[in-house]
Amino acid sequence: MPLEIRMMNMEVLLSTDFKDLKFYKRGKVRDVYDLGDELLIVSTDRISCFDVVLSSGIPYKGKVLTGLSLFWFDLIAPIIAHHLITADINKFSEEVKKYKPQLLGRSMLVRKTKPLAVECVVRGYLSGSGWLEYKKTQSICGIKLPPGLLESDKLPEILFTPSTKEDVGHDMNVGQEYIEKLVGYDCADRLKKISLDIYKKASEYALSRGIIIADTKFEFGTCNNKIILIDEALTPDSSRFWPKDQYQPGGPQPSFDKQFVRDYLLSINWDKNPPAPVLPREIIEKTTQKYLEAYRRITGKELKTV
Repeated sequence: MPLEIRMMNMEVLLSTDFKDLKFYKRGKVRDVYDLGDELLIVSTDRISCFDVVLSSGIPYKGKVLTGLSLFWFDLIAPIIAHHLITADINKFSEEVKKYKPQLLGRSMLVRKTKPLAVECVVRGYLSGSGWLEYKKTQSICGIKLPPGLLESDKLPEILFTPSTKEDVGHDMNVGQEYIEKLVGYDCADRLKKISLDIYKKASEYALSRGIIIADTKFEFGTCNNKIILIDEALTPDSSRFWPKDQYQPGGPQPSFDKQFVRDYLLSINWDKNPPAPVLPREIIEKTTQKYLEAYRRITGKELKTV
């Protein structure tokens, strides 16, 4: 059956309610359960834009996020350890496996860590909040840039531009000195190096698959006094993915990420306050196709959608 037809009847997973498990927290996209020394992370099909969770879900989105994170965790393992224990449901405990229909393809068992209160943002191209800041100050997070750069230009060098990690409201771009005061000089320096190394390796690989990773963000935590990568890695939710063959600086780029939904919401002049508008079916379907295409290009495989 063609994917387009299946999608018309496809139910999305917007939330979970596993009564026998200890609920830990609900993020914008993920539901997390406390299993003692471990956490169960479930990627739903929720989508957020401008810090508002939309009522419309995106079919297969949670599975794409999980599948891509698993792929990248494996690729960048030589650079940094990560929190993943397993995504194989057969290795989950019996009390967790009873929820297999909801968990299949969208769940990870991970180590508990102490999260570091910083978003580690890396930029290879001038876009998003970086472009807005550059237009005002000719800099990003205090890093001066040459004059005359265009929107979506490749930056003269890859930049580490961290931000705060806010539970409510917008994350704020900050400088390296702010991070040093927050977590200490050595830790801040380590976060910068790891983030840049991951981006360089991932962006080179993605480019070979026809995708430009314009920017991305990472989250880290500490486990046994060591820094490890947590949350997700290099997905269409945390990164800007542009098709290499359509890249043309001087404006916004076509993308394989949720920028497509942001652009739609901007086109209807939504004021960015909840509740968000319900997405039309064609926007939902096109967004799903973009997520699936990102997965296919990066992994070289088709996502299992049945």
